[in-house]
Amino acid sequence: MQPDIQPEPDARGSTKPDNEEGRCRTDDKDHATLPRYARLPINRCNIPSVILGSLTFQHHPTPLFLDSVAELHADLFRRLDAIGNRAERAEAFRDYVAVHFCLEELEKAGLNPNSKARAKANWMRILRGWSFDSDGREGAVLKGWVESRFGLLARFHGEPLRDFAGPAYLRYQEMRSAGLYGTNALEGQLDLLYAYSQYEFRRGDASAKRIELFRGINRINEHEVLNKSGRRQVVLFNNLVSFTSSRERASEFGDYILSTRVPSEKVFFSYEVVPGILKGEEEYLVIGGVYDVSISTL
Repeated sequence: MQPDIQPEPDARGSTKPDNEEGRCRTDDKDHATLPRYARLPINRCNIPSVILGSLTFQHHPTPLFLDSVAELHADLFRRLDAIGNRAERAEAFRDYVAVHFCLEELEKAGLNPNSKARAKANWMRILRGWSFDSDGREGAVLKGWVESRFGLLARFHGEPLRDFAGPAYLRYQEMRSAGLYGTNALEGQLDLLYAYSQYEFRRGDASAKRIELFRGINRINEHEVLNKSGRRQVVLFNNLVSFTSSRERASEFGDYILSTRVPSEKVFFSYEVVPGILKGEEEYLVIGGVYDVSISTL
């Protein structure tokens, strides 16, 4: 489905408010709402994209569920409830995904020798591909998955994505399609990975509803700044973006450090969920949208 083309922000980063007389009673001068040009009208979760991608959700998060995933995989979560050790739960998750999606017996999934190469592009390879190049084919698959499930449009993939009929957006769509072609229910695997990540967060420290994360940058104009006041910024991030839980690690990627408190509901995956993946940079893959951030130097 082609998204609606919406007005772009001007040079100051402002957009026309959608509070014309008779339509909205509130003032959006602080840009707390996710702009229309950054979202789809529908998604596949229990929260509309306009709320999910807004500052309201960052400050007042609520449980987030993908349609029918918990019901489809109820047996897995019942099994996980009986396992007290986190590492053992991660291993049980790996085993379940391998069996459910026939990752080690591709013939049972109806794949032949000519299609096996692409079928090996499973959830683990997608995450590792992201860690090497978030603007590569695996990154396009993940950003496309976020669009489909949460209704948040990708804003950058190798270059800004602004014109939905332009070459940059078409190239992104081609990479996304190529990444999905011939795979074995790859987006279904990502659905279950997100559901498992959320299960682990809910089972963990209940007080950690928002996690302080960091991102190293060289220039703030690398991101879409919607509003700013001193060192505080309201930023529209790409629909999927990497953060780290280590301030020191973030400093290795830029002269400035963005810090923000991310609702655990918007963490797609972190290095703690499944041991051995994305561990080197203590990385968190965060679902984007509008965030209130602070900027500082070491």
